[in-house]
Amino acid sequence: MAVKECGSQGSNSPSLLNFIRRNIICLVILIIVTIIASVLAWITLHTPKPRFILQDATVFSFNVSGNPPNMLTSNIQTTLISRNPNDKTGIYYDRLDVYASYHNQQITLPTSIPSTYQGYEEVNVWSPFVGGEDVPIARANALSLLQEQSRGAVKVLVQIDGKIRWKVGPFARTSRLFVRCPAFISFGNSDAGVIVGGRGVKYTLITVCSVSV
Repeated sequence: MAVKECGSQGSNSPSLLNFIRRNIICLVILIIVTIIASVLAWITLHTPKPRFILQDATVFSFNVSGNPPNMLTSNIQTTLISRNPNDKTGIYYDRLDVYASYHNQQITLPTSIPSTYQGYEEVNVWSPFVGGEDVPIARANALSLLQEQSRGAVKVLVQIDGKIRWKVGPFARTSRLFVRCPAFISFGNSDAGVIVGGRGVKYTLITVCSVSV
């Protein structure tokens, strides 16, 4: 009686099905990864940066002290305007630290702005105080600040360092944010500003800030 040898053929069938199933799963994963990478690349290449304007600065105190001069006591309230120019991408401001600098040196303590979300083409306005008491500064910068004050105007930078996320649907990209806003502050000329609360002088600036991400 003849015996048919079909056991080996039947045993290959499950292995073949598993091989096909694994390849289909790998192909689906590859397609999903490609789609995610394409969306993130689009966000990176086609998303305009947020725009910032330094609208004004109210100076309550700005005094260089020390013998020799090497400390600064200041209290300045700024008004910063941020606009999201995108009509399809929202922006999460996860961290924002604001401070003033002079000649590449930070001269105030940082002030944190609470985390917030900025929708499509939305505008946010923040009014943080920057300053500090007896903040150590380089002696050369202290002398330069005294000289500029005596001449009637000081140029400082209001800076923002932070972390933001662009979000398109379920996809997001995280980036560092660097904002630089030049501020020319007049001293000894009350007509250049508006007296606020009897102690401060508010200077209108309307300065367009540089933004790097």
